[in-house]
Amino acid sequence: MQEILQQVETLLLGAVPTVLLFIVLVLAYQFLVQAPLTATLKERRAHTDGAVEEAHKAIARAEARAVEYALKLRQARAEVYKVREQRIKKWNAERDAALNSARKAAGFKVSQAKAELDAEAAIARQTIQASAGDLANQVVRAVLPLAVGSSR
Repeated sequence: MQEILQQVETLLLGAVPTVLLFIVLVLAYQFLVQAPLTATLKERRAHTDGAVEEAHKAIARAEARAVEYALKLRQARAEVYKVREQRIKKWNAERDAALNSARKAAGFKVSQAKAELDAEAAIARQTIQASAGDLANQVVRAVLPLAVGSSR
């Protein structure tokens, strides 16, 4: 057993420089590689998270603007429809006024034509009545000589 212990002791003494080198290597890795790499990753994560957060804020602002623009668009459309309705009402009122004016003018012309026609009819009646007596006399003269001649 003594021999095994001596061999283990020799192995352990031979392993001491390797263990020390391993510890120095781990410490060097920790200070030279791991620490800067961890710091860089933290900074990168902070930038990435910040960029993602900024992107979310930009999206929220864009959505808010879209809602605002949609509202303004609805208001503008409502205003356009309102102006359009006002124009249509104005045009309808102008058309109705023109129609009423045309109706009045046509009514006035009709009443004038009716008055003229009534006047002409009255003149024609007077002319007919005035000539009725002459026509009756002519008929009587034309018929009487024949009746007188047939009774003879």
